[in-house]
Amino acid sequence: MKLVKHKMEFGYHPPSGYRGFEDIRPREYLSDMHNALDIASQNFNSLWVSDHLSYSDEFRLECWTHLTWIASRYPGPKLGTIVMSNSFRHPSLMAKMAATVQMLSSGRLILGYGAGYYEKEYKAYGFDYPRTRVRIEMLEEALQVMKMLWTKSPAIFKGKYYFLDGAFSEPRPQPLPVIMIGGTGEKYSMKVIARHADWWNDLLRPTDQLAHKLKALKMHCDNEGRDFNSIRKTLSIRLILDRSHKRALDLAGDSLDTGYPPIVGDPPSVIEQLQEYAELGFDMSIISLKDFQGLKDMKLFVDKVMPYFN
Repeated sequence: MKLVKHKMEFGYHPPSGYRGFEDIRPREYLSDMHNALDIASQNFNSLWVSDHLSYSDEFRLECWTHLTWIASRYPGPKLGTIVMSNSFRHPSLMAKMAATVQMLSSGRLILGYGAGYYEKEYKAYGFDYPRTRVRIEMLEEALQVMKMLWTKSPAIFKGKYYFLDGAFSEPRPQPLPVIMIGGTGEKYSMKVIARHADWWNDLLRPTDQLAHKLKALKMHCDNEGRDFNSIRKTLSIRLILDRSHKRALDLAGDSLDTGYPPIVGDPPSVIEQLQEYAELGFDMSIISLKDFQGLKDMKLFVDKVMPYFN
């Protein structure tokens, strides 16, 4: 059966450090990043940076510093975080940081935000690691704090975890940053997404699982009186692409057997797989590519896959 053609936008998510996918050469990292972004900035709609401090002893850059460096060097694409941990920066400071980047980048910021999840990272850096329910409650309050600082002056807020006492935050961002929330918990996280998100981001997973997540999100939207279609649905995708389908499968190896497998194949196969997710309603994919040094897969993606979705 022939699939109906759907449009999809693409963002590029380069590595901020080792993440078990690409090869990272610390001494050559800056030149590798330049080479990747020189191509990506001319072809992808947006550029994205993840927010981790460390998994262990790997090379890794801090998210916001990395993002502002990209913003200053590449004035065209939108700029996103995928996604920032609320626990690492107080939301009132985060609001000021976001407003500043929004002004200096001429309104290009997409603030990807979440409750955080990696306990070992928290404890290694001296952050408290509350239980999941508490982190999600803190996330919701943080979103209220940031929105208030962006829209009211002076801002007064008294919550369970955060407060503002007549705070001024000028200049206020125009337009307001897009808020993209990353989270998949169907009991608590989805409720926060339904209340506060402009966009929702999930990891790539089998289509039946994503369909179930979408159903859960719609239920929360209905309960909150929110138009389900007003929330943009986005995916984080690891992509292994080669002109040879067999070679792409060989490169993927055991990663196909994980809970969050990459999309793998030659251009026609990748197009078909992306179309399946587009049919579910995901119209934005944030792509990580394996060949960070050679960039052959990026060039192939730009030439043979992207045009299909324009």
